Amino acid sequence: MNVIMTHEQADMDALASQLGAWLLFPDVIPLLPRSINRNGRRFLEQYGADLPYVAHKDLPREPVETLFLVDTQSLITIKGMSKETRIVVYDHHPQREDLNPEWECHLVSYGANTSQMVARIREQGIALTHIQATTLALGIYEDTGSFTYGSTTAEDLLAAGYCLSQGADLDIVNRFLYPPLTPGQRNLYERLLRDLHTFLVEDQTIMVAKANALDVKDEISSVAHKMRDVFNPDALLLLVATRQGIRLVARSTSDRVNVAAIAEAMGGGGHTRAASALVRPEGSADKTQLLRFLDEQYSSMIAGLDQHVKPVVSVESIMSKDPLILSPDTPVQEAHRLMQRYGYEGYPVVEEGQVVGLLNRREVDRAISHGLDLRVKSLMAAGDVKITPDASLETLQTLMAKTDWGQIPVVAPDSGEIIGIVTRTDLLKTLSPVLDVPTQEEVAQRLVRVVPPARLALLRALAVEADKVNLPIFVVGGFVRDLLLDHLSLDFDIVVEGDAIFFANRLAHRLGGRVLTHHRFGTAKWIIEEVVGELSAFLGISDQAELSNLPRSLDLITARTEFYEQPAALPTVESSSIKMDLHRRDFTINTLALRLDGEHFGKIHDYWGGLTDLRKGRIRVLHALSFVDDATRLLRAVRFEQRFGFQIEPRTLALMEESLPLLKRLSGARIRHEIALILAEPYAPKMLSRLDELGILYAIHPALPWDDDIQTQLHQLNHLEIEPFWELSDEYDSLTLRQMLGFLVWLGRLPESSLRSIASRLRWRSDFEKLMVATSKIVHDLPGLVGAPPSQVVLELENYPRTALFAAQLITPDEDVRRLVQQFVTQWALVTPTLSGDDLRGMGLRPSPVFGHILASLRAAWLDGSVRTAEEEQALLQKLLDDAATDGRNS
Repeated sequence: MNVIMTHEQADMDALASQLGAWLLFPDVIPLLPRSINRNGRRFLEQYGADLPYVAHKDLPREPVETLFLVDTQSLITIKGMSKETRIVVYDHHPQREDLNPEWECHLVSYGANTSQMVARIREQGIALTHIQATTLALGIYEDTGSFTYGSTTAEDLLAAGYCLSQGADLDIVNRFLYPPLTPGQRNLYERLLRDLHTFLVEDQTIMVAKANALDVKDEISSVAHKMRDVFNPDALLLLVATRQGIRLVARSTSDRVNVAAIAEAMGGGGHTRAASALVRPEGSADKTQLLRFLDEQYSSMIAGLDQHVKPVVSVESIMSKDPLILSPDTPVQEAHRLMQRYGYEGYPVVEEGQVVGLLNRREVDRAISHGLDLRVKSLMAAGDVKITPDASLETLQTLMAKTDWGQIPVVAPDSGEIIGIVTRTDLLKTLSPVLDVPTQEEVAQRLVRVVPPARLALLRALAVEADKVNLPIFVVGGFVRDLLLDHLSLDFDIVVEGDAIFFANRLAHRLGGRVLTHHRFGTAKWIIEEVVGELSAFLGISDQAELSNLPRSLDLITARTEFYEQPAALPTVESSSIKMDLHRRDFTINTLALRLDGEHFGKIHDYWGGLTDLRKGRIRVLHALSFVDDATRLLRAVRFEQRFGFQIEPRTLALMEESLPLLKRLSGARIRHEIALILAEPYAPKMLSRLDELGILYAIHPALPWDDDIQTQLHQLNHLEIEPFWELSDEYDSLTLRQMLGFLVWLGRLPESSLRSIASRLRWRSDFEKLMVATSKIVHDLPGLVGAPPSQVVLELENYPRTALFAAQLITPDEDVRRLVQQFVTQWALVTPTLSGDDLRGMGLRPSPVFGHILASLRAAWLDGSVRTAEEEQALLQKLLDDAATDGRNS
């Protein structure tokens, strides 16, 4: 016999999880708990006959082979269990420290445990009845607060969507979500109101109440729900005396108040926004003793509130991790080299693990300018100034004002070890008014709306694996930018704040595939195209069409910082924090990061003002040397500006103008790559026009042309339909047909000498250079062929590539010329004589150069209309043979 059990005082998520397990394993008995909350009891009274639950009294007296625990990790023994009974857990609460390692556990971080059961049901394609779908939906809606709790995930929404597709009735769901209070609950509500106190901790409003509930038989969570709706605090803590002991019901609407931690301190647990605990006094207690024990627990809970409330913004959230530190004996020349290399303005000075001072750049610059050969200890501002990561910004601000230190070391509270540094700039950016950052819930909903299900499932799998090994992982750059603009982006890299190679190998071990690594840069490529079938099954993707949305591979990158030894050189990189990794990027709108692991899923990190610039439609570089570090950013600035309809802000424009000479230092291949990216965009004409306006085209090569005609012709490529008879290749030299035609239309009118000069600068491959030159020749020769015999046109054009011909007829403004090219491709190029070389050999002629002359003459005659029938062709052949024989005798 196999049995499904859940916790006592079961709610709808517990009951629905039991139903879900039964649907997955139909030979298992879903055993009703002995105590069910009022909402669950009401639902079972009306719909229980249509559901498979079994009461304890009806459980067969047989050995229990497997016991399934759902929505709980606490084992309640029943008759028939033994040491051989297999225990399988399906739960969504954090793993208990004392969990039996021999149990088979399926733990998720979803808002409702029912959601993981529905995900498996959907994967197996199990059809649901109307009542089954409604029961499952009710469990999901209840435990996610109708998707308003912070613990809600994208998987909860997907699961609810599946229930609705299977016929779940939302009218029933709504009716049982928030039942009216019973008389006993109303009395308890009044008692709690009389003892309700408000505490303001770190700007968070926490309401706390205690009451005697020894006479209340119904569950308390409905009372908590009612009070939360009426008063809408950041957190609500209800502590009541019941016959079982002192019960805590805790609810939070803010990520900054961790009610799960409050409950854990009292021996309970739950989620960060919904938790509970039951504290029993030692031994037996009468009513007076129990109420005294209630007062003790209440006082203890109040005293520890500040331990579970995060500051509005803590030092940890704005600091840079793992800072470079100096010893007092470091030579000033070495300190100067480090400051030039990394660009930091100050360094903590540490001796024997303790902060002894801070070295500022101005002292170093002054010492170097005077040629002083000093040590850091002679230049530093001495002092043991530090701050802990959980400190508030108010504390940081006071410390900076008191010490006049512009950089404060951040130390671990327990060991005193330096773990970060926070600067005055970090503080000012945080205190400045900023636009609202999207909440994790908003981002999760946006992901569901924008990202294909297969890609989203892959992201969730990565998040789960990263959380298991405590690795912060992020999607960065363009994917996040496009997500916030509601644009679809299938291209994303994963940045790991740790060891990306380790994480990639773990993914391959857990999910399949293989890994290619680059240890110098700490990067890895996880190749998954060979295991898409197995991976799709793991991710729960049954739709074959969705498989095409999985990437062939995924790049994983160790968070790093980089510096440039000289302008336009490739960077040297070192591992670093996500904050510094984002600082190495080109523009602020590309510095946004989306964290994935664990409870952080959907959190947006914006250290460099990307959100503000994104919402204001502004292209802005991160620092004054950005274009000096990499001049290809000049082209990328224009590409992003025109793609999104943004504006390059004035300071960035000024820096671009100053940096134009640096384009000469760039390799032709890098410039060519950036131009190819531009030509792949629908707004390529506007981008090239802007490059011309800013002098960038001229700086790349003075012969690069631009005018209104070119802009019009490039714009027409967006709406171009190519007839099949052209037989054009879709790809050429790693360029798409669109990119290739863009180059040809843009540059095809130039004379050959200019093209060859541009080809040399941009390092075109020889075959592409030939294609460009062929287009130019056709454009310049075509007008002279108008009115010429077809045979002459064929002779001139038949050896040119079709792509060059197609581009030439796009470029030319002359309708007669375009008609000529069309005639050549559709008619004249297809004309051949009826006689062939085999026919000539059959007539006893020996192969010779005369063969080619004869066949060419026959074809020309057909083209020009001097031969119209096979008889006329035979007569012409005979004349050609006679002429050849005469020529042979004369020679």
